[in-house]
Amino acid sequence: MNIHDDWATPFERGNGNQTTTWRDCIDFHQRLARAFPSWLRFDEAGRSDGGVPIHVGVFSNDGVFDPPAVKAAGRSVFFNNNGIHPGEPEGVDACMALLRDLCLDPARRAALGRTVLVFIPVYNVDGALNRHDTSRVNQNGPEAFGFRGNARHLDLNRDFIKADSLNTRSFAQVFTRWDPDVMVDTHTSNGADYQHVVTLIATQPDKLGGRTGEHLRETMLPALYADMAERGFPMCPYVNPLQEIPDDGIADFLDSPRFSTGYAALHHTIGFMPETHMLKAFEARYHGTRALVEAALAHTVAHGDAIRAARAADRAAIAGGAPVALDWSLDRQRSRPFRFSGFTAVHEPSRLGSYQRLRYDRGAPWVKDIPYFDRYRTTVSAVPPRAYLLPQAWHDVALRLQGHGVPLQRALRAGRVPAEACRITRFDKRRMPFEGRHLHDVLEVETVMRTADVAEGDWLVPLGGPHDRFIVEVLEPLGIDSFFRWAFFDSVLDKKESFSDYVFEDEAERLLDAEPGLRARFEAWKAEHPDLLGDREAVLGFIFLAAQRYAEPEWRLYPVLRLLELPATLFSAED
Repeated sequence: MNIHDDWATPFERGNGNQTTTWRDCIDFHQRLARAFPSWLRFDEAGRSDGGVPIHVGVFSNDGVFDPPAVKAAGRSVFFNNNGIHPGEPEGVDACMALLRDLCLDPARRAALGRTVLVFIPVYNVDGALNRHDTSRVNQNGPEAFGFRGNARHLDLNRDFIKADSLNTRSFAQVFTRWDPDVMVDTHTSNGADYQHVVTLIATQPDKLGGRTGEHLRETMLPALYADMAERGFPMCPYVNPLQEIPDDGIADFLDSPRFSTGYAALHHTIGFMPETHMLKAFEARYHGTRALVEAALAHTVAHGDAIRAARAADRAAIAGGAPVALDWSLDRQRSRPFRFSGFTAVHEPSRLGSYQRLRYDRGAPWVKDIPYFDRYRTTVSAVPPRAYLLPQAWHDVALRLQGHGVPLQRALRAGRVPAEACRITRFDKRRMPFEGRHLHDVLEVETVMRTADVAEGDWLVPLGGPHDRFIVEVLEPLGIDSFFRWAFFDSVLDKKESFSDYVFEDEAERLLDAEPGLRARFEAWKAEHPDLLGDREAVLGFIFLAAQRYAEPEWRLYPVLRLLELPATLFSAED
């Protein structure tokens, strides 16, 4: 197809090493939407932290642009997200050309069938406007590009669950409104050197689970790898080496919900993150990205009915009480061979220091089978309750849930309900902040039954609907990316009162005599920690924390409660 000059993209008009600016990209899509309103809608979806509009486009070859109508008709939805890392822009340019071709080419429109294409042309708009050529030290072009961080210096591909940025909240509204069946979020890779142009992170199939995970592993991934080879881009899994170099084997990337594909999995959506190799020419990366998006779109068109049925079955299983996996570990006992095209790794003395440097010799390519570890085992799971009770004091959590599309109910009056509560018995907070928060890495909890007091205005988070998996994974503290791990409840981890040692010394002796079992626990602690007996704060601190007399019932008590039965009259749906 000959492209009229009026519809050539900046990439197509350039030298193969140029990417569009944010302004040119938005103008291009707006012009397309004005020229082809029967098929394309292009609107503002929200604002970024920097106050810049975030746009969303919808292409439907029969002009149906309403999500409920699309879903009611049993139509598939394919979602393409671009520019989350604006220094990795090939997806931005590929999306422009793809939409242009759909508008101009009747055959391409017909091939789309009843599938609706939803796209965000540039997600991290703040980073896209922070344009230069200096922030990607390992990348081969383009000539100028955007920056990874947004206006708050957040990496948006770590923010999907915690939603600290306005960008993420805008994204969540688009995503939950359309509830896509398949998502492709375009990226550029970093790491080892090899011959492949395109590598792929897919939603980890064992983590995705259920019938949707089976379709991904057994049907969609083999089809995508075959299709990409036919398109001239033999693909490999994302190169996540077990050791220093890929020769020793690679492992599936565990995409927790902080990442786009892990977030998609919380909605039973199949997600893909193509990672083109940063050392390949930008032109090759552009064409490889477009090939992957088109291959995934074609599979969605051909297998949309099967994917939607699998998603519905998996949602019904959780609504029926099936356990929800919360954390996973790589199965190092299971691997399969993958035919990998690499370069010979060379270790040689560095000219900068007294160490051995790693270099890949592009003059010595090789093709051979390497071990590919693509299986994960569930390590933690939870049986869903009937609902969660969220005290209104945690309004920031309620707002996050609502922002992700989770329906909540409010208590109309005070009351009491039986509930399961858990106390945090051990946690490990990272010393350095990660994307604006101190993440918790190690957790141990103990669960107790209690009668919970409900205050007027408290929130009920009911289960039994399409958001169940999302709710369970973020509200169970042991979830790999739960709200607790992301420090939304850190105030309960601090004991509010302390002691003055010269006063508490006498009181501690009295407590050891007065409280049953306290002296025995103290003697056991002394036997385990003889090196601490000379530390006044450690000795008195143990007695203070172990004594029931000065216990704070709320200390380390996780405030979200599990309800095994729904209270009949306390709550009503929010407006």
